[in-house]
Amino acid sequence: MLNRRHVVLQVLCNALLIVLCSNLQIILVYIFFYKQGNVLVKAGLCYEHDVLRFLVNGIPPQKTNELLINNVMFNNLTVRIYQPKVPSTGLRRGIVYCHGGVGRFGSISKKFWNYTKLETKNYKDYCGVLFRMYRLAPEHKNPAQYEDCLTAAIHFMRNPEDYGVDPTCIIIAGDSAGAYLAATTTQTLTSRPDLPKLRAQVLMYPFVQGLDFNLPSYQQYCRVPILSREQVVLFALKWLSPDNIPKEFKVRGYKPHFPTEYRKDIYEQIRQVFDPVASPLLAEDAIVCQLPETFIMTCEYDVLRDDGLLYKKRLEDSGVPVTWYHSENAFHGIINLFDNGMLTFPAGKKALDNIVNFLRGL
Repeated sequence: MLNRRHVVLQVLCNALLIVLCSNLQIILVYIFFYKQGNVLVKAGLCYEHDVLRFLVNGIPPQKTNELLINNVMFNNLTVRIYQPKVPSTGLRRGIVYCHGGVGRFGSISKKFWNYTKLETKNYKDYCGVLFRMYRLAPEHKNPAQYEDCLTAAIHFMRNPEDYGVDPTCIIIAGDSAGAYLAATTTQTLTSRPDLPKLRAQVLMYPFVQGLDFNLPSYQQYCRVPILSREQVVLFALKWLSPDNIPKEFKVRGYKPHFPTEYRKDIYEQIRQVFDPVASPLLAEDAIVCQLPETFIMTCEYDVLRDDGLLYKKRLEDSGVPVTWYHSENAFHGIINLFDNGMLTFPAGKKALDNIVNFLRGL
C-alpha cells in the first residue's frame, strides 16, 4: 500500500512528465494564470473561485462522434443531455449526474468530459446521461444548488420517455460536492410517490456531514492534494451561510474543549448544520431505509474518506444494499484522471471500471 509521501511523489512525477511533453505551452500558461490569479486574490482584486472557474472552464471538452449532445431547459435550468447515436431496441437506463467542484466551480460545458468516454466504452447502447448545471456558491448560497438539482431531477423523472429512458431504471450520481447533491436529492425523492422510484445512486467520494472535521481521514490527510481539510471546511461554511450567524457566535480563537449544557438559543442559530439538506448523514431512519441500491466509492488519501465510510455504515444498518469500492492508491478527484495522457493514474481507470460494472449489473 502506498503511503502519503508516495502518492504526493507520484503526482509530482506525473506533473513533471507533462511539462516534458508536447503540452508544455499549455501547462506553462495554466501555471502562469494560476500564479497571477493568486496574486490578484491576495491583492483583494478577485476571489479564489474566480481563478478556479477561469482555469477549469479553459479545459476543452472532448469531442465525440458517437453521441448526440443537446442543451435543453428544465424549468429555466440549463442541462445537457448525452444520448448514443446508435438506435436502441428499447428504453435505456438514465443517469442523472451532478457535477462536483466544491459547489463553487464546474459546469456542464467543460466539466466531466470523461463521462463521455464512459458512454463510448461498451455502455453506449443502453444509457442516456443528464448533466445538471446548478447555480454556484458563494454568489448563490445553500440551498440554491440543492434546489436546482432537485428541480432538474423531478423534470427528468416526469418525462423520461422524451429521452428514451426507462422510468424504472433511473440512477442519480455525482462526485465530491456533486455526490453530496446526489445524496440529498435522492433522499428527497424517496418521499415523492408521484414520481418513479429511483433504481440506484452512485456516490463518488461524497461529502455527507458538516459536523466533524476531526475524523481520522481529516487528521491523516489534511494536506494531501487535491482536497485539504481547510477547503472542505470552507465548502461547508459557504453552503451553510455563516453570514446568518450573529458575530458573538464567531469569536476568533474560541476552541471549546468540553461539552456544555444544552442551550436552545444557540441551537437555533446553528440548527441548519443538522438539516439533512446540509448533512445527509443525519437524515431520519424513515428516509434512509427507503433509499435505493447504492454504490459508494472512497479513496484512501482523501479527507472525505471517512464521510463515505460513515454513510456506507448508515445505509447498511438501515437495510439498504450497498456496493462499496475503496481505492487504496487514490486521492480525491481520481475519477477525472483515468485517461489524461501523461497525467493518467491507473487507479482512476480501475475506479471507473468498477462504476461501469455496477451500472451494468442493475
